Amino acid sequence: MVNVLDEDPEVRVLVLTGEGGKSFSTGYDLKEAAQAEKKSVEEWSNYVRANHHFTECVWNCSKPVIAMIDGYCLAGALEFAQMCDLRYCSEDSQFGVVETRFSTGITTMIMPWIVGARCREMIYTGDLVDVEEALRLGLVNRVYPKAELHDEVMKIAKRMAQVSMQCLKWNKRSLNGVAMAQGMNAAMEQGMHACTLMNASVSPEFQKFDEIRRSEGLKAALAWREEQFRQYE
Repeated sequence: MVNVLDEDPEVRVLVLTGEGGKSFSTGYDLKEAAQAEKKSVEEWSNYVRANHHFTECVWNCSKPVIAMIDGYCLAGALEFAQMCDLRYCSEDSQFGVVETRFSTGITTMIMPWIVGARCREMIYTGDLVDVEEALRLGLVNRVYPKAELHDEVMKIAKRMAQVSMQCLKWNKRSLNGVAMAQGMNAAMEQGMHACTLMNASVSPEFQKFDEIRRSEGLKAALAWREEQFRQYE
């Protein structure tokens, strides 16, 4: 869809959001993962690259892309949102690199390019952060009351749309070019390689989680996983 809109001369700015007002997205489907067969390193590599290809579609779009976030923005969804040009959110949004707590890798290691070295705490702990912390870190650009989010973001998008298409495209190309000149592509490759190896290996923590998930169900596995962190929250 992004590619189609990128080629549409009537579209100057893209605004992406989730449905229902409960979340932008909570990331990958744990129920689906529970039913999946184990993958080889090659199969994991193909899977990781396919996911990365999806997240980078907004980065490669020649036009500005805005993530309008309302509610949870977790795991792969957070990676996708960070690949957008701008992120605006409602006051009850939450963010987290929660895949860390499930011993799985980060497909698109974009966070160091968005918030710098401060990303280490989010990645190492898997903690959820609220909008105040997200704004402090530079993870989001602005925060709005839930009822005002849509209208305020659309005002910004429409202001952008008054700028000439040539100016929008060339400025985005220049900004992306700076990141690539600083080595972003090589860093992404390293991230995908690490993610592949992490997902193909089996940690004791993931093994226990998966055992409970398959025998007692996802709800029981999630409860066990959260209990490991609760006493230190």
